Amino acid sequence: MKRKLIHVAAAAIKNSAGEILIARRSEDQHQGGLWEFPGGKVEQGESALSALSRELHEELGIEVKEARPLIKVPYHYTDKSVLLDVFEVSAFDGEAWGKEGQPIRWVAKGELDSFAFPAANAPILNACLLPKCIAITPDLSDVDALVDFVEQALSNGAEGVMLRAHHLPVDDFEGAYKRIKGMLEGTAIPLIVNSSLAVAETLKADALHLSSSRLLDLNKRSQFSGRWLSASCHSLEQIEMAVTKDLDFVSLSPVLKTRSHPHAIPLGWELFQQIVDSCSIPVYALGGVSSRLLGQAVNCGAQGVAGISAWSQDLEE
Repeated sequence: MKRKLIHVAAAAIKNSAGEILIARRSEDQHQGGLWEFPGGKVEQGESALSALSRELHEELGIEVKEARPLIKVPYHYTDKSVLLDVFEVSAFDGEAWGKEGQPIRWVAKGELDSFAFPAANAPILNACLLPKCIAITPDLSDVDALVDFVEQALSNGAEGVMLRAHHLPVDDFEGAYKRIKGMLEGTAIPLIVNSSLAVAETLKADALHLSSSRLLDLNKRSQFSGRWLSASCHSLEQIEMAVTKDLDFVSLSPVLKTRSHPHAIPLGWELFQQIVDSCSIPVYALGGVSSRLLGQAVNCGAQGVAGISAWSQDLEE
């Protein structure tokens, strides 16, 4: 018999220093002793945002002033099923404290991975850590041109870089990876390789993005030793496969028409949102989108946008 989802509103609360607030569950609670993103149950007839505002006032003594949807996570434990309706709270009144006796802590984003969270909170953690705009390199055959593209993308506001250069020989790909990695040293900007598992492991890459065919060939998550594993998806079925194989996020394309794939039928925003709403991990909008459409993508449930041409006036996606 299908269990009813317990609707829970939760928050990733950010302070002026960019730190995120987490709270520790008491030992007598479900998943007791683990850290979590604060929130509580949505009561009948109550909106998720209203429930969140009420819960944060009751638990932390703060008043929500600015919040936007971050991610929705349906999750099934062995003993219960929950739907986490998560918001990013960027402004609030008051000083947060554990009104119910719960320990709380403001944590820098780079340190969140060192805390133990309930399994259902893993996608929320990933959504907090992942960038909003990812620049994907075009298939250039020159390493210098690839580096120039990345420099231009970063200057135009890219928050993440995906190295996709299928035409490059393996040695040149490795050289491009090392040069770009050096450029990003000391920053929080992730460098994602779009390559085979073998190449990524040789490079000791921290993030690997698989094509849909490579996703199909993946046997288990532990085959990749890095922190981030993602894939390109074009349907709900492929996304469900990615979730089953414990990937951290996916891209979904094409959202809109692209010049590079003129015969591909775009999903459109309505279908894109329908698919994302049923997905429990972060999803990037890809195909005909740019940072100018970030707001629309986020409103449709996306983690952010990814693309090529948005970062260079001379290149087409």
